[in-house]
Amino acid sequence: MSRIGIRPIAIPAGVEVTVDDNNFVTVKGPKGELSQQIHGELTIKIEEGVLTVERPNDARQNRSQHGLARTLIDNMVEGVTKGFEKKLVINGVGYSAAKQGNTLVLKLGYSHTIDLVDPEGITTEVPDATTVIVKGIDKAVVGNYAANIRAWRAPEPYKGKGVLYDGEVVRKKEGKSGAA
Repeated sequence: MSRIGIRPIAIPAGVEVTVDDNNFVTVKGPKGELSQQIHGELTIKIEEGVLTVERPNDARQNRSQHGLARTLIDNMVEGVTKGFEKKLVINGVGYSAAKQGNTLVLKLGYSHTIDLVDPEGITTEVPDATTVIVKGIDKAVVGNYAANIRAWRAPEPYKGKGVLYDGEVVRKKEGKSGAA
């Protein structure tokens, strides 16, 4: 049995979860609305403010989808109540970030600035020149946008310069040894 799939999801007050006949789950909450298509073999039950996901048998496909479906629904419920955020730290001389309207402007050592327009449903904040906070209700979209920002200048292992996730540790390599 899936250890994650069998755990129930508590639906908080102010959140409305609807499931249609094709397992299309819609979650509405104070921060917005999310929807997701769930594997058709699974059964989603909502009873007394608790949502459970059940599988009909132990077929390989059903087992693999069981925990995934439960986690996706749980992330939707958490997203419409609290939201998700990723914090990025910019490390390097001359590297900085700024916000102009809904555009994130990055200076990452290139001959030009990198202008990234915030996708729909995503907001970015720049509390200081070396910190970027990506916020939104969809966990996958927040993570993907943060990864796109990081990809412009991934941290390099010699000096540790680049765009890092908050708390990320870059293992530094030793430089060339001067055998002169």
